[in-house]
Amino acid sequence: ENFLQKTSAPFSTNLYDAFISPNTLNLSSFTKLLKKLQEIHPEASRDKIVDALLEVRKNNKGVLSGLSINSIVERTSVIL
Repeated sequence: ENFLQKTSAPFSTNLYDAFISPNTLNLSSFTKLLKKLQEIHPEASRDKIVDALLEVRKNNKGVLSGLSINSIVERTSVIL
């Protein structure tokens, strides 16, 4: 809950559920993933990174589970 309270508006409950549900990524993985993508793409805003992650998920039958973090980073980087 602290995570939701401290983040900006784009991190609504729906987005939180989308990333943190048992079928996708846990909070720790999401945080690491976001940090890694921000390091690789410092020009990209947090919102743009999240949008790209959502597109990766959409292109992978609506889930991120089954993909390694490196694979998610690679696919997200192509979009960014």
